[in-house]
Amino acid sequence: MGIKNKKVYRRVRIKQRIRKTISGTPERPRMTVFRSNKQIYVQLIDDLNGKTIVTASSLDKAIDNAKVNKIEQAKKVGNMIAEKAKAVSITEVVFDRNGYLYHGRIKSLAEAAREGGLKI
Repeated sequence: MGIKNKKVYRRVRIKQRIRKTISGTPERPRMTVFRSNKQIYVQLIDDLNGKTIVTASSLDKAIDNAKVNKIEQAKKVGNMIAEKAKAVSITEVVFDRNGYLYHGRIKSLAEAAREGGLKI
């Protein structure tokens, strides 16, 4: 019996390797990214209490109405998560790329969050 989707299986294995070492605290939450074919989502998670502190996604009306490519969309989500994190007085995060390569949309989201004032 073979593996149905090797790409997903590979990403999950990488994700498990990453998650063994990083964890979010209330002072320095884990910033995790999920990328689908059309959208991108990001959350700030406190792993000690099992709570999601802040979320942002490309489905937000301000971003969804703008007709831009997916890399620009990821930049807007990165800026949005930085603004929302500042609102709840979070300045430092641990970046969890969730098994994706640090490239393209993931990279542009992280760089936009840095420009927005988050320390990754």
